Formats: sequence, structure tokens, C-alpha cells
Amino acid sequence: MAGHSHWAGIKHKKGKADKQRSKVFSKLSKEITVAAKLGDKDPNINPRLRSAIQAARSANMPKENIERAINKSSINTQANYENLRYEGFGPEKIAVIVETLTDNKNRTASNIRTIFQKAGGNLGTQGSASHNFTQLGVIKIDIKEISKDEIFELAIDSGADECIFKDEYHEVHCSVNEIYNVKKNLEKKINNFISTEIEWVPLNKVKVSKDDQSHLIEFFESLEDDDDVQSIFSNVQLNKI
Repeated sequence: MAGHSHWAGIKHKKGKADKQRSKVFSKLSKEITVAAKLGDKDPNINPRLRSAIQAARSANMPKENIERAINKSSINTQANYENLRYEGFGPEKIAVIVETLTDNKNRTASNIRTIFQKAGGNLGTQGSASHNFTQLGVIKIDIKEISKDEIFELAIDSGADECIFKDEYHEVHCSVNEIYNVKKNLEKKINNFISTEIEWVPLNKVKVSKDDQSHLIEFFESLEDDDDVQSIFSNVQLNKI
């Protein structure tokens, strides 16, 4: 569930918390099921599954939900999920990348296109928006897990390229191809991770007015509400309101 960092801290309307929690659990469950289906069901030897389970734990998903999602990989053998990426431009011409996990690409493409059009944006071809971003491996760790000095030293020793300090978590950046090797080294001293994702990080961020920001949040929430959408990335700089 990457890509939410630009607006995760923004307050949502009351009453949406339970609905959003359910949506997050649903998306995390799907990732766990697919990771278990594509690899081994033992998270110790399946890094994608291990990372998906750690993300689920960070979101406080109950243990039985995690186990159910793993077991589902054996039961639901007919459904074949694909990772598909959509690129386009949202309101205020911001560049947007939407990553999905779907068993019906026609349905997903139609839904994503409709959401863009209703917001006054448009979908483009692959590459139309992604040139505004760089793709990185991004590992997030709660600040309570490890100090700044320790994570900086550990990250460099583990083969990471950069370590960024946020208010609530440390963010370790590395090349896409090295993400699981770096993560494995970090696991020698860290047990709990917020997320381990391949993210699209904007090269430059675009500022928008407060009024336009509200419109953008509605657009992002519409995308998040779609069951097939796993991650959303944009080059807009949103501020807490």
C-alpha cells in the first residue's frame, strides 16, 4: 500500500475510518494471497509474502485475517491476478501513476478511466506520466524501532542508497533490484516494518492552492475506493489541512 505518504497525514471526514480500515485490509489481503500463490507459503523463504505480512501487521490486521489470506491462495486457484499500471494526469494537470492488482483488466481500465474523466483528468499511455518520477525501493520503519544514528549506519551497511527521516518513520531508499537484499540485512536488527514497496518517487513536486487540494483529495479517495487499486503516486505536494 505505497504511495499514500503524500496525503496519509491529511484528516479524513469522520465516519470514514471503519470503511477505510476495511478497504486497507482488503487490499493487504489480496497482496498476501497473490504473494503466497506466486511463491512459497512460508514467509521465511518468500520475501514478497514476508513483506506483505509485515505491512498487514503494521496496519493492525488480525492474525486470523492474515492466515485466511494465505490459505485463500490454495483455494482460489482459478483467479489469476495481474499487476497493471495506469498513467495519466489528474486535476490541475498533476502526474499520476496508479498500480492495480486485478483479475479483470477490462473492468479495471474502465473504472480508472471513468474516475480520471469525472475529476477532469485523463488517462495516458504508459510512459506519459512516469517520466516525472524515479522508481525506487522504499522501506519504512517506525521511529520507535530504531534511532536515527543506528538506522543510518545499518542502512548504509545493508547496501541502501539513502536514509530519510520523517516525523513518524525512517525511510530507506535503494535500487529496485536490491530491495529484498537490503531488507534481509535490515531484518538482522529490525523485526517490525511499516512497508516494503517499490515506489514511484516524483522528481519535482507541484504545489496547488487550498481549494484545488480539496478537489485532489476527493480524486485520490475515489481511486482508493476502487477494489483493484493497490497504490497511487502523484507529483503533487499536499499539506495537512
